Amino acid sequence: MLQKTYPYYLANEPVAANTDLDVTDKFSGEVATRVAMADAAAIDKAIGLAVEAMPAMRAYPPFKRQAVLEHCVTRFRERYDELALALCIEAGKPINDSRGEVTRLIDTFKVAAEESVRIDGEIVNLQISPRAKGYHGYVKRVPIGPCSFISPFNFPLNLTAHKVAPAIAAGVPFVLKPASRTPVGALIMGEILAETDLPKGAFSILPAHRDGADLFTTDERFKLLSFTGSPAVGWELKRKAGKKKVILELGGNAAAIVDGDQGGKLDYVVERLAFGAFYQSGQSCIGVQRILAHASVYDALREKLIAKTKSLVMGDPKNEKTFVGPMISESEAKRLAGWMDGAVQAGAQIVAGGKVDGAMFEATLLEGVRRDTDLYRKEAFGPVAILERFDDFEAALAQVNDSDFGLQAGLFTDSLAHAHRAWDALEVGGVVINDVPSFRVDNMPYGGVKDSGLGREGVRYAIEDMTELRLMVMRETW
Repeated sequence: MLQKTYPYYLANEPVAANTDLDVTDKFSGEVATRVAMADAAAIDKAIGLAVEAMPAMRAYPPFKRQAVLEHCVTRFRERYDELALALCIEAGKPINDSRGEVTRLIDTFKVAAEESVRIDGEIVNLQISPRAKGYHGYVKRVPIGPCSFISPFNFPLNLTAHKVAPAIAAGVPFVLKPASRTPVGALIMGEILAETDLPKGAFSILPAHRDGADLFTTDERFKLLSFTGSPAVGWELKRKAGKKKVILELGGNAAAIVDGDQGGKLDYVVERLAFGAFYQSGQSCIGVQRILAHASVYDALREKLIAKTKSLVMGDPKNEKTFVGPMISESEAKRLAGWMDGAVQAGAQIVAGGKVDGAMFEATLLEGVRRDTDLYRKEAFGPVAILERFDDFEAALAQVNDSDFGLQAGLFTDSLAHAHRAWDALEVGGVVINDVPSFRVDNMPYGGVKDSGLGREGVRYAIEDMTELRLMVMRETW
């Protein structure tokens, strides 16, 4: 079970300032633990100490950064079951998905440990004309400065890790605001980081209400803001962020195309589509929301996918057999139910699921959804997927692109030509061939275009954002 209370971490130290934040068990609705909340004064102090820590962090050598990250890997493994249960309780994530996220947390820190000792530079040939004869150029990467991180509720361990682990590898101090609905995993991470010899002020982890956390965005002492969350919030934060660099990992409206050459592979396709659409109650920005199936396989795919959707077990996320747990809140379930009802009123048909009880939302499959409805145009962020038919591959690609979002897309095909054409044509950050867009490995570049955000995560790519190039020019003789 969870501890009765958790402190926040200010400049590497636990501070039991209060117990103002109630964290609920998302299945039972009962308070599971209470967490300390940071006020504006604490946030301001954390930023100031992060600034003061910058010289020490620049001087903190790569082998020590690597040792910190390796310590975290060891401790995460030792506390694997505790982390998984905490995630299951605070996020309502089925226990098997929770274990999977702890595994990815470990993977992310492992990759960061490897990358921490290979942040290299390059030699630049400056002798491109006679006037540069005898001049030599050298480039290295240096830490950008104190960073502000805001992480979301849906992957409160691994999406936090994708900010924290690269920051340690890059040598930048940071102040993190975890999602107030799911702060416990980040605070356990802070407890483990506090066991290391990171310089004082290297990290602060401060749960705070959104309306009281403007300093995370507006304070000019931060040199980078990395935000993962909803598009509406993310773009507003960018507007307010001033001169600092901004990295946004926002929403999606992910599509998966099923080409007409599947043969005996439909069972695999169905398994992957059901996983991509409904795992952790669809609360993933790369969850499968739109399924475009070629007319030659549509009917068979539809039948199998309906059966699979109906077979998914919904219930207590602590139960090993549960696949669909609660959404993060009853209000989110009501929001999605309203979108679903609007689609039905506009002519759509629910072919599987559709029942809603509090925060519990059945895995739901619809067809005939009009393309001008909220359910089709916006990010569902819940266990709902739309099935539609296509005849022409180019038209299917155009249909995927007819979206304000562009995070990832999937394509099931045996055609190498179609795979390369999708890679060329789809306006997304990543194209996944023969799997769902929900697929992610933690060292790959990850991010989107259009309303899906700016920049890329994936440890090496995040390190590049958290560092700056510094040039040295040397004249050979003078």
